[in-house]
Amino acid sequence: MPARTREPEDGAWLSIGALSRATGIAVETLRTWESRYGFPVPERKASGHRVYPVAAVGRLRRIAQALSLGHRAGQVVGASEESVARLLESSASAAAPSLASAVPLPAEDIPGLLRHVKAFDGERLTRQFLTDWARMGPVEFLEARIGPLIRAVGEAWERHELEIRHEHFLAERVGDLLRSLRMPLEERATGSLVVFATLPGEAHGLGLQMSALVLAAAGCRTLYLGTEVPIAQVASLARDLAARAVAVSVSSATKGAASAAALRKLREALPRRVALVAGGNGAPLSRPGTDTLHSLRDLDVWGRRLASGLPVGTAPEPGA
Repeated sequence: MPARTREPEDGAWLSIGALSRATGIAVETLRTWESRYGFPVPERKASGHRVYPVAAVGRLRRIAQALSLGHRAGQVVGASEESVARLLESSASAAAPSLASAVPLPAEDIPGLLRHVKAFDGERLTRQFLTDWARMGPVEFLEARIGPLIRAVGEAWERHELEIRHEHFLAERVGDLLRSLRMPLEERATGSLVVFATLPGEAHGLGLQMSALVLAAAGCRTLYLGTEVPIAQVASLARDLAARAVAVSVSSATKGAASAAALRKLREALPRRVALVAGGNGAPLSRPGTDTLHSLRDLDVWGRRLASGLPVGTAPEPGA
């Protein structure tokens, strides 16, 4: 299939080599699929170079996962997102293994990243993050880089090796990065709308930002409200915009009866059709009408189902 000629926007496109690294699919295979099945579809820059949209990464990972479960390329490469999602659903209550498990990831360099934090070297820190982002999938990037570094900085602070200013520096740098990575994904997402917020008393927002990035990469449209949003405001916005789901992050700092009560109150305020999902170290156990997801991988699977129009969540029982 000939590439369409246009001048793609900076930052939203990948070379075929970068696409291969991001998906674990060989360059030669990508070219064969493009020729035989019409996907992935490249654009051609004015310079003549062929580039591919970042949005193709998620679909290609799902295609590769379907192939790993025994489906043929002719079945899945040219199939719709919904068809591929249904194939995965039918094959994989068995394990829905992450494609990343078959893709060698670079060795962790948390000590090196920690040195950049200690030196307040934002330029090198961001450069390393972007290099890793190009080589890893969103979930792997967050689990192998962002999460461990945040924990390492917290532990160093407890040992009095770092100060609170280091934590604030990292939080702002990571927050800016996650927003910049999410924006091009949001622009191309066509799935159901998910509203993201933390409830009153929860001031920690990085977990929420990580979750929003995962769901945007899965194809969901995302609306990020930020931290400590009044329950009535979250519920009214979800109703006004006909959101399909609300995602709430609960940190270990706010775990307990108060967070469980706040989630119950939000569930009661939301229409039955709106799914409510909670995550984070402080999230209470799932109950009727609310799903608690314990990892970003679980959230990724949940988000792919939602983006493909498959059922998610549980409706609250009468009187629950």
